Amino acid sequence: MKNLVFCSLVLLFISCSETKNMSPSETTKIVVESFYAKDNSTLKKHTTSDGYDSLLMIQGLVPDADNDASVTISDEVIETDIAWVKYSSNYDNKPGIFKLVKENNQWKVTNKGPREKGPF
Repeated sequence: MKNLVFCSLVLLFISCSETKNMSPSETTKIVVESFYAKDNSTLKKHTTSDGYDSLLMIQGLVPDADNDASVTISDEVIETDIAWVKYSSNYDNKPGIFKLVKENNQWKVTNKGPREKGPF
C-alpha cells in the first residue's frame, strides 16, 4: 500500500512539473501582456535572447501602462519551426507582427531580419 501511495505521488509531481507546449498565439499574448506590464522575467522566458534585448530597448521608451493589455490575435501562420503572428492590443494604433521560432520545443518571440518579409 505504501508503494502505491508513493508511486502515485511521484507521478503527480512529474505530471505537474512538465512544461506546457503553448501555441505561437498563446506565446504572443503572454509576451505582449508582460511587455506592457514590465514583467521582464516572464518576457525573458518567452523570447529568444535577441528578441528579449530588442523588446527591452523598446520597453524603455514606452510609458507605464495604466491597465492590463488587451491582446487580439488576427492571424497566425506556422512554417515548420518558424511562426508569424499578427496581433492588436489596446496600446497600439496599428497591428503588430511577431516572428517566433521553436527553441527547446517551445515557441519564442525573436527578431525579424532587416529585409525579412513575413506572410502578412
